[in-house]
Amino acid sequence: MDNLSEALKKLKLASTDSTTDSTESCLDCLLKALTNSNTEASMKIQEMDILPLLPTLLNPQSSCTPKVANIIAEVAKNEFMRSPCVDAGLIPPLVQLLHSTDQEVLLQTGRALGNICYDSHSLQAQLINMGVIPTLVQLLGIHSHNTALTEMCLIAFGNLAELESSKEQFASTNIAEELVHLFQKQAEHEKKEMIFEVLAPLAENDVIKLQLVEAGLVECLLAVVAHTVDGEREEDIAQLKTASDLMVLLLLGDESMQKLFEGGKGSVFQRVLCWIPSHNHQLQLAGALAIANFARNDGNCIHMVDTGIVQKLLELLDRHVEEGNVTVQHAALSALRNLAIPVVNKSKMLSAGVADVVLKFLQSEMPPVQFKLLGTLRMLIDTQAEAAEQLGTNGKLVERLVEWCEAKDHAGVMGESNRLLSALIRHSKSKEVVRTVIQGGGVKHLVTMATSEHMIMQNEALVALGLIAALDLAAAEKDFVGSSLVSVLHKLLSDERSAPEIKYNSMILICAVMGSEPLHKEVQSLAFIDVVSKLRAHENKTVSHQASLTEQRLTAQS
Repeated sequence: MDNLSEALKKLKLASTDSTTDSTESCLDCLLKALTNSNTEASMKIQEMDILPLLPTLLNPQSSCTPKVANIIAEVAKNEFMRSPCVDAGLIPPLVQLLHSTDQEVLLQTGRALGNICYDSHSLQAQLINMGVIPTLVQLLGIHSHNTALTEMCLIAFGNLAELESSKEQFASTNIAEELVHLFQKQAEHEKKEMIFEVLAPLAENDVIKLQLVEAGLVECLLAVVAHTVDGEREEDIAQLKTASDLMVLLLLGDESMQKLFEGGKGSVFQRVLCWIPSHNHQLQLAGALAIANFARNDGNCIHMVDTGIVQKLLELLDRHVEEGNVTVQHAALSALRNLAIPVVNKSKMLSAGVADVVLKFLQSEMPPVQFKLLGTLRMLIDTQAEAAEQLGTNGKLVERLVEWCEAKDHAGVMGESNRLLSALIRHSKSKEVVRTVIQGGGVKHLVTMATSEHMIMQNEALVALGLIAALDLAAAEKDFVGSSLVSVLHKLLSDERSAPEIKYNSMILICAVMGSEPLHKEVQSLAFIDVVSKLRAHENKTVSHQASLTEQRLTAQS
């Protein structure tokens, strides 16, 4: 340490008279001390106020510059030295050095900036604002043969790409081409992993997704999958997962997805189809998720159903009834739900037996699977009266729906259960379905659903309740009274925030329940006529007209 103190004193003197030889020997002494005891040497450097001297030594023309940058990189390994490095004004001259042509200067400068800004989003954002991203991308292209520099750039990209503010800058460079070119040259697993770690955050941006597709990343990923699919080594399994996950991520962008779909004739789409019957769970998962992503517009959905994709998904689900891989079940159900959205696909999918296979997962205790199962069935029966009646008279299904309507820990499952219960009634308009729901104890949940914060759910509930009242009021009377239906309707009509559709369907329902003596008494006791008469002046003509009719009905039966 005495030698270090002496060297630091000399450095202070040398920095004023710019004697290169004496400066270099002092820097060598500092580097040696940092190698032997980094923390202790760093504290001494801080104590003797050396950092403010270093900006002037970061001269692009000086032979000392790589050593100065190296010292900063070593010092900044210590968290307590990072703020002093910033305060000493080291970041601007270091950023300027990124324009150097000296590879050693570039390497040490990159290390220094990386260590100073490590784990600090604010400092990383400062670097982005200073324009380091285009500079680093350019460096990667120029020095792609230099392994150490390449790794430095990749580590920097990995850190900066985590910040949302970086994505726009990255998108304005040729980062996609450079990374794909670099990836194609790599043989080692570790190097590929480093590139993957940069690609994943970058590929969250839709513009960069398309750039990566156009640069040929997909072909690289497919090659990795083909090479590792039968591998048993840990690195093969890891690469297979990373490559297939990244492939699915690229398909989340509308433009990149459509480019790869190519009207259903794309070679990438065809290759992904082959993943579904695979015996590898990771590929099955990626294949099903890819189909779910391709199925994001009606045209793609119609084409896929017409070319037999549904059968592949059903076979996959059948394999997982017993195997029970939850992620694969969830992904396959997601794909089926999306495929069932276009009206023309519904009857075809029902004929293919989709509902029967989906019902095999009714006993699943996994909320993500329950959620997708419910959504798939709801999409399938939309406008399909026969299917809605068939499912709506299935006592086991209705029983399970009523059970899930109480799943307060899983709001998504609870909401979808209510919506499916309502949909079974609305699309079947069947007295048998209504009776099954009443017997299963579903009425109270539909009344609760009418108070939902989501207007669409409120409306679906009111229409279903209106059908129950119209088709079998006598059987539902006890449940309507027990769940305070009339009181709920009074609140909906009195609430100024209720949408016109809600007010309209609430009045329809009031008229429908007047045929029940106990419900009629409740209507009279709550003075509905006052609330309804105010609605005659409602700006919505349909609401005001229905208010007049409802008022007449209430007056006639008062």
